[in-house]
Amino acid sequence: MTEREYQSNFSEIHAGVTYDIKSRQRKGDKIIAVLDHFFQGKLERLSALDVGCSTGIISSVLSKRFAKVVGIDIDKAAISYAQKAFAGPGLQFVLQDGLKIDTPDDSFDVVVCAHVYEHVPDPVVLMDEIYRVLKPGGVCYFAGGNRLSLIEPHYQLPLLSVVPKPVAHLYLRLLKKGERYYEKHLTYWGLRKLVQRFELIDYCIEIIKNPARFSATEMIAPGSLKQKLAQLTLRTVYWLCPTYIWLLQKR
Repeated sequence: MTEREYQSNFSEIHAGVTYDIKSRQRKGDKIIAVLDHFFQGKLERLSALDVGCSTGIISSVLSKRFAKVVGIDIDKAAISYAQKAFAGPGLQFVLQDGLKIDTPDDSFDVVVCAHVYEHVPDPVVLMDEIYRVLKPGGVCYFAGGNRLSLIEPHYQLPLLSVVPKPVAHLYLRLLKKGERYYEKHLTYWGLRKLVQRFELIDYCIEIIKNPARFSATEMIAPGSLKQKLAQLTLRTVYWLCPTYIWLLQKR
């Protein structure tokens, strides 16, 4: 299987995640909570583009608050499912490549790019396209995994994203999880370089400080030891945060 075939069949290969309605709805709620906080509750007149929308579950959550939502992906099966399950007034799904977004400049108030950068051949082109289609002052909700993570999120294997690619390929084959490891995670410093065109507004600390406000209580219970350890980690070794949640504002 080529990298392009893997990306085009992602929803089938990772069906347990991409068709998990409850889990993806919770992710949609988190995205809404962050954007609602930033825009001070004024989302109803805004337009949003969901890049790498997959099965459209998160897009459907966004459509409850935004005036217009467009979801794009190169996964035909996922887009077909999304069109049948969720498309309607104000919510559209298009089979389209995030590296060549068929939209004029300055088209959207918000772009959602949640755990997408590691799946594309060229994340720099992806972020350039996002910058292009955002309106001046618009924001990209960016969620990105850290290469320096103990547990790799797609295969749930220890250190899979950390080891060199040849070792990662062998790792997957030995455990019969796949033939090749296609994901290309970046470290914190690589991610900062990737988004350097934008003004970065960090929401990691905000979410951990107030998980109830940002619909994250299933991950971090308020007042728990995990919450305290997470706050300590971000204050001392921020570069080891497993997932970064940033708003990227077009200058």
